[in-house]
Amino acid sequence: MTLDELKSRHSALLAARYSGTRSVSYDGKTVTYGSDVELAAAIADIERRIARLERGTGRILRPFAVKDL
Repeated sequence: MTLDELKSRHSALLAARYSGTRSVSYDGKTVTYGSDVELAAAIADIERRIARLERGTGRILRPFAVKDL
């Protein structure tokens, strides 16, 4: 999924949660969540995915020492 798709799904999930409904429609599909806890978990998952994409791949620096330079 692209970042724009994730953001649109995130806004749809938030709008559904704040309006008190448990059904969300996007891309011609409708998903009905059983409870607010499930909806909150879906929102948290989307937020993690968005953060991962926005952060990008980080560089890992591993310092090392060489004796007798």
